[in-house]
Amino acid sequence: MDLLQDEGSKRSYDSTKSLVLSVGCGKRDPEPGVVRLDVSKDVSPDYVWDLDNTPYPFEDKIFSKIECFDVIEHLTNIPKTLEEFHRILKTGGVLIITTPHFSCANSYIDPTHKYHLSYFSFDYFCDGHELAYYSNARFELQYRFLMFQGGRFNRSIVSHLANRFPKSYEERWAWIIPAWFLYFELKSIAKVD
Repeated sequence: MDLLQDEGSKRSYDSTKSLVLSVGCGKRDPEPGVVRLDVSKDVSPDYVWDLDNTPYPFEDKIFSKIECFDVIEHLTNIPKTLEEFHRILKTGGVLIITTPHFSCANSYIDPTHKYHLSYFSFDYFCDGHELAYYSNARFELQYRFLMFQGGRFNRSIVSHLANRFPKSYEERWAWIIPAWFLYFELKSIAKVD
C-alpha cells in the first residue's frame, strides 16, 4: 500500500483511495481522506506549505479532488499553480476554486490579493482557448457560477441574467451591480506535451 506520510504529524494517507487536498484549509478539522495544507502553522494543518514554492510536496496524480477556496487570488503565479494542481490531481479529478469576482469590494480590500479574476479567467487552461499555449495543464470546465449577495432581486434575477450572459454582465453591468464571488469546477484531463 502506497502511503503519503506527513513528516510533521503522525497522520498517513492511503494514496490508493480517494484523497482530497484542502488548500488554504484554515482551521478545518481533520477528516479521514482529507489532507489539509496551509501557509500558516498556527492553524495546525497537516502540511505547512507556501503554494508559491514549487514543486508541491506530493506525488504525481495522488488526489481525486483539490479544494481551493479563496486562495488563488493570493498567489504569485496562477499558471504555475494550475500546472502543479494538474500534476498532483488524478486524471478525471476535480479542482474546485472560489475567488472574489473582480467587481466585488472584497477583491480589493484585502492587500494580499494579487489577482482580481473573471468568469472567464480559467478558460486559458481549457482546450480550444486561443491562449492555451501558455500552459501545458489542461482542464475541462465542468461548472462555473457568479454568486451575488443581497436580497432576492440580486440572488435571483441579477444572478440568472449575469450567469446567462456573463460576457455582457462583465463588460457592462459588473460595476453597477457587483458580483460577490466566483465558483469553478475544473476536471483534470490529459496533459498537452
